[in-house]
Amino acid sequence: MLKQQLQFKLSQKLSPQQIQLMKLIQLPTQAFEQRLKQELEENPALESGKETDNEFDSDFENTDDDYNDNESINAEDINVDEYLSDDEIPDYRTQVNNYSSDDDEKTIPYAAGVSFTQHLVNQLNTYRLNDEERDIAEFLVGSVDESGYIRRSLSDIMDDLAFTQNVYTTEHKIEQVLHVVQQLDPAGVGARNLQECLSIQLHRKDKNSNTELALKIIDSAFDQFTKKHYKKLIQKFDITEQQLKGAINEIEHLNPKPGGSYSGNNRIVEHVVPDFAIKIEDGELELTLNGRNAPELHVSREYNNMLKGYKDAKDKSKSQKDAILFIKQKLDAAKWFIEAIKQRQQTLFVTMSAIMHYQKDYFLTGDERQLKPMILKDIADEIQMDVSTVSRVANSKYVDTPYGTKLIKEFFSESMKNDQGEDVSTREIKKILETVIEEENKKKPLTDDALAAILKDKGYPIARRTVAKYREQLDIPVARLRKKI
Repeated sequence: MLKQQLQFKLSQKLSPQQIQLMKLIQLPTQAFEQRLKQELEENPALESGKETDNEFDSDFENTDDDYNDNESINAEDINVDEYLSDDEIPDYRTQVNNYSSDDDEKTIPYAAGVSFTQHLVNQLNTYRLNDEERDIAEFLVGSVDESGYIRRSLSDIMDDLAFTQNVYTTEHKIEQVLHVVQQLDPAGVGARNLQECLSIQLHRKDKNSNTELALKIIDSAFDQFTKKHYKKLIQKFDITEQQLKGAINEIEHLNPKPGGSYSGNNRIVEHVVPDFAIKIEDGELELTLNGRNAPELHVSREYNNMLKGYKDAKDKSKSQKDAILFIKQKLDAAKWFIEAIKQRQQTLFVTMSAIMHYQKDYFLTGDERQLKPMILKDIADEIQMDVSTVSRVANSKYVDTPYGTKLIKEFFSESMKNDQGEDVSTREIKKILETVIEEENKKKPLTDDALAAILKDKGYPIARRTVAKYREQLDIPVARLRKKI
């Protein structure tokens, strides 16, 4: 049985333009520049730079009503190809005969570089190896990870050699070739664990009392050394505390990740471009938006004139209708993109301005203990925008301050109550915890219970497990591992 009924439904949907605006807001400066370049390339109706004719904007506004004009137009009046095919000129038409070397493009070439693995393979050429040993050595080098270690067992390597390289050998033979690989630079490469890595490096050093004692400690008392049982080490080797300190100093200067020291590993260095800058002028904070976020754009005069030209035409054809539709779409997209960039600038500036004033005490002093508890909703309520908008600004933007370039989301933190019942930032507590640990006696480091007691005395009553959580977030080891002689 069929039934008919009327149902009201309220739903909220984002328009494509709103989605695009959100994506623009989320982009940091460098990514925004790439997006801007892409839009300029894809939309011929959008141009960069200032528009000199003051009457242009008003003329453009008046063309909106003419998009759907049903008047006939004359095909001979405007040749659309003249406007749409500017980039179709053959290369030979744009070249001249008086070309000189001074006209070369001034770009900086990138060096091809040599990979870490290839760097090790190249060194094998200096050793006398037969065909089998060479195959094993190259396979071992290929098994070295980016830290410089071989983290697979010899039996696994032996099986892989047989199955993938058709090389049948023994673990003893592989170990012999491994000793050759471990002679390569940087020192310590090819080790199977940290103990072997440190031992290889110490064997390469010039022999003296400190290196010989350090080698004994690493080779025969590595477990006691890692657990910092210094008294047991003094008794085991019958040495003084000063001698142990000299040996430990030698070990501390070794490289636990030899692969990371290879300068030709072609890693890309990421440069951070601040999106904002905060300066202190006469005791007041001054906020500026990076000028690269505020490009000068305008709608193409040619495209606007083309559209106005159609209004006075008399004849009409399907190709002309298609041309009108194309031009209208490009003009609309250009106009919207310019407006979206203005909204992006305003949103970024308003959001960062609210954050700056909320954390005014910090920005005037640079003292992290002055950071107030602040969550996304605090700023969203302040500027009357959605929390997701504030999140987009905070997560990917940097600000240049008198105290260094900071990621904006670092200024956000939760709150806790102090002994006065006041809300304080967890960042403030972490900073105090960090200071207390820096000033502790390293011969007797403070336990988490002791740290909790000190913080309580300072007016921050937090539990031991909370201290442990904050310590781990600060990447500070437990008391036993902070111990020094």
